[in-house]
Amino acid sequence: MYRHLALFNQEEPPEDYIPGTGRAAAGFTTRSDIGPARAALPMDGYTPGTGRGELGSGEKRDRDQEDSAQYNPNARALGDDDGGLFSGLGYDKDDEEADAIWDSIDMRMDSRRKERRESLIKKKVQKLRKERPKIQQQFADLTEDLKNVSYADWDNIPDIGERTYKKKRRFDRYTPAPDSLLEQARRENTSYNTIDRSQQLGGDSVSAMTPVQDLTKLGIAKQTIIRSKLEKVADSITGQTSIDPKGYMTALSYQKVSSSAEVGDKKRLRALLKSVTSADPKHPPAWIARARLEEDDGKLTEARKIISLGYNNCPNSEDVWLEAARIHPPEEAKTILAHAANRIPTSVRVWLAAAKLETENKKKKRVLRKGLEHIPNSVRLWQAAVRLENPENACIMLRRAVECIPTSVEMWLALAKIETGENAKRVLNDARKALPTERMIWIAAAQLKEANGEEGIQMVINRGIRTLIAHGVEIRRDVWLTQAEHCEKLGSIKTCQAIIMETIGHELEDEDKLSTWIEEAEECIARKSFCTARAIYAHASTVFPYEEDLWLLMGDLERRHGTREDLMNVLSTSVTHCQHSYTLWMMYAKETWKSGMLDDARKILFQAFSHNSNNERIWLAAVKLEKENNEYEKARDILEKARDSAGTQNVWMKSALIEREMGNREGEKRLLTQAIRQYPKFHKFHIMLGQYHEKESLSKARGVYIDGLKQCSDSIPLWLCLVRLEEKLSGTNRARTILEKARTKLPESPQIWLESVRLEYRSSGKELAMNMMSKALQKCPLSGVLWAEFIEMTDQADKRARVYDALNTCDEDPYVITAAAKLFCQNEQFEKARVWYNRAVDVSPDIGDCWAALYRFEQDHGTEETLNDVVKRCGIAEPRYGEKWISISKNENNVNMKHEDILVEAAKLM
Repeated sequence: MYRHLALFNQEEPPEDYIPGTGRAAAGFTTRSDIGPARAALPMDGYTPGTGRGELGSGEKRDRDQEDSAQYNPNARALGDDDGGLFSGLGYDKDDEEADAIWDSIDMRMDSRRKERRESLIKKKVQKLRKERPKIQQQFADLTEDLKNVSYADWDNIPDIGERTYKKKRRFDRYTPAPDSLLEQARRENTSYNTIDRSQQLGGDSVSAMTPVQDLTKLGIAKQTIIRSKLEKVADSITGQTSIDPKGYMTALSYQKVSSSAEVGDKKRLRALLKSVTSADPKHPPAWIARARLEEDDGKLTEARKIISLGYNNCPNSEDVWLEAARIHPPEEAKTILAHAANRIPTSVRVWLAAAKLETENKKKKRVLRKGLEHIPNSVRLWQAAVRLENPENACIMLRRAVECIPTSVEMWLALAKIETGENAKRVLNDARKALPTERMIWIAAAQLKEANGEEGIQMVINRGIRTLIAHGVEIRRDVWLTQAEHCEKLGSIKTCQAIIMETIGHELEDEDKLSTWIEEAEECIARKSFCTARAIYAHASTVFPYEEDLWLLMGDLERRHGTREDLMNVLSTSVTHCQHSYTLWMMYAKETWKSGMLDDARKILFQAFSHNSNNERIWLAAVKLEKENNEYEKARDILEKARDSAGTQNVWMKSALIEREMGNREGEKRLLTQAIRQYPKFHKFHIMLGQYHEKESLSKARGVYIDGLKQCSDSIPLWLCLVRLEEKLSGTNRARTILEKARTKLPESPQIWLESVRLEYRSSGKELAMNMMSKALQKCPLSGVLWAEFIEMTDQADKRARVYDALNTCDEDPYVITAAAKLFCQNEQFEKARVWYNRAVDVSPDIGDCWAALYRFEQDHGTEETLNDVVKRCGIAEPRYGEKWISISKNENNVNMKHEDILVEAAKLM
């Protein structure tokens, strides 16, 4: 029995045997029973643990291996990373086989993601290197050039030395030198002029043992050697050398020092262009770019070699041939262009370049005629050939040119210009037949008629426009206006007028005509095409003869840019059409009086009275006319009649002024008293009456000003008169009090604030005046008068900043512009100062102070011509305003003073 049991235990169990199943026990197996475990294959696309947020198999296994390696260093030695239940088991062949299988699976899974992972890592590294490059990368182009540095250059690099900022220890101890060191120094400094016997036998030299210590003598010796070499170079003629200084300096100037970055860029560009020419040798721009790159780099020989390869590879490109001719010497360039002309005989540029290289006209003609044999329809070649001929031969060539190129307007016009008389007409007739749609032929025909002094110019232009319209040519007003201006510049004034008359109203609506014509005339005036603008105005006056503004513009044009005769013709015509325009009548009378015809001016004013009865302006014009000619009695009679028929404020004021100028003080007082009763709100009457009393009693004048302010509390001149009177009569405090009242009443008046600033400057000094100026600019930030005074008060060092602030605030104010011009003058920038002074008078020609400043500037820094020009322009502008200007023009002693004289006196005050 026991023997049978032992045999049973030694036998192999069946394959499907599970111990304990007979006793109803649950069976189980271990790894040692069945060997390495075999897990079921997962489904396609299944990744264990992804539902719980786990990583993939490869990444998880790597992370598990790292974690297990930290806690079990011997795990890799055992070949097993498992922990927990199986951590204490041995590592057998089945485990090794299982690990090998899993490693192969991991390697396969890792190979699937390897390219993607490596590309992501590469992108991250590149991005990081771009954001924070290494120093090695920044200096890569420089370190590349270090391979060319020689050993001698390396040895010549200086040491960095001591650059520490630490406080160095000072050694104040003194250690005497030993005797051996002193003896050695003595021997080295000793010079010998004899040698002993042993040195002679041995052949040694003392000079080899003893160094030269006299550096001064050494320098003198070097200078002697250099001087001798230079003398050998010099020629026998004194002052001449075999060295070409001009070429030497040219070579020096041609040398270009490039930075390392430029060198690197050129290397990359050179490689790129070389690859382009290698890939596509038939691409001409690449060869040209390569040659110019080498030329820019100073390698002219290399550039010529490259361009030679270029025209060999691109023989049909004229650009390559021309580039080759440009960078070669003239003689070689001629040969190159000869080959180019044989290769591409239809290239106009090649023939022109070849002719340009020739120095003799005979050879130039030969080249151009040879080119015309190949290209007979080239306008440029014909033009170049005709320029080299005399008039007779040029006429022959132009006849041949119009035969070869009948559609060339330039050839026809050139032939018509060179022909004379009937031949020119015949040429233009032939040109009209050949080119019926070309407007320049008709314009040339009109110019020919004008040059010959013939009539019918406008008829030619009219016929030409009708013909062009019949052939479907669009008539553009702007093009014809440009042609009219061109004719004016050529001196064909009648042709210009004819073009304007026939085309200026083409396809314009009636309601737009006047505004369009005025705008175009102003644009012509701005371009200094005065005859064209005059023609536009003349045509407009025929269409709108009753427009007063149009006649005023015409009169202003003639007054500024025309003659007095033309001005008189315009004004005489204007008053016949606009009889009720008192402005035109007064301009007509004034210009007539300026011409010296006083009686005619009176007749004109009499006619003006008949058409404009009781007009104040005409009455005053008649008074001014008589007063300017010292006919005060006649002026008084006219004013007396004017007070009865048109008793306006200005008529009463002029009446009082006449009495003042005549010296009739009682009559002046009587008229002013009557005028104040009749017009109590007119502030000028109170000012004139106050000025009358200032000559007798300041207290009475004060009462007049105070009474006037009760009636005219917003009159700035009246406040200023009272302030200045109080300063004389009672002192600064009383004047300051009145100014405070004036500022309360008129808080935004620049004149009141300016007077306050000046009062503080006179009484308390600059500091308080600057404080007052700050308040004034806060209340009146756009006042140019205040800004100009502020600039004047500022120190010289700060004036530039103040001018800048003023121009930013009010750049078109004449006072600010004048202050800026004055600053330029102080800085000796005279041309800029002249420009700014002229800008000031252009902005506001009515302000006399600006004219006076310009006149003073031209006196100091201009010429007689510029000075006369200022006087002429000022006379045309007739300024009336300005503090210094009014102080002279309103002075009783300067009655009837002309504008030119006022300008000279005002300039003295600037």
